[in-house]
Amino acid sequence: MKAWSKIVDEKELKERTKRFSLRVIKLVGALPKTTEGRATGNQLIRSGTSVGANYRAACRGRSKPDFIAKLGIVEEEADESAFWMELIIESDIMKKELVEPLLQEANELVAIMTASRKSATKH
Repeated sequence: MKAWSKIVDEKELKERTKRFSLRVIKLVGALPKTTEGRATGNQLIRSGTSVGANYRAACRGRSKPDFIAKLGIVEEEADESAFWMELIIESDIMKKELVEPLLQEANELVAIMTASRKSATKH
């Protein structure tokens, strides 16, 4: 692991972002097979599964600027996932209680990636 990527606990975050992606897959699988459910599910599956994949790519960054840029992508994908989950809740596609824990995790991942990216930029 490169010294500048030690800003976050890489192993823990790899596992956490993978678990997030797996939870997104399960949530999307539970969405109703309506036009709305399929449309939001397709968007959420793309953004949600890319969180883990892009975090792994960030950890393999070739340089500090590459690492920082890829962390930015993870941040954006987690935030986009939160957006789709908010739409699922607000449009009553699925009950809030079923989506809210994963939405909270998406928001926490956004905060972690934002802080990590800012910290890496300073060092």
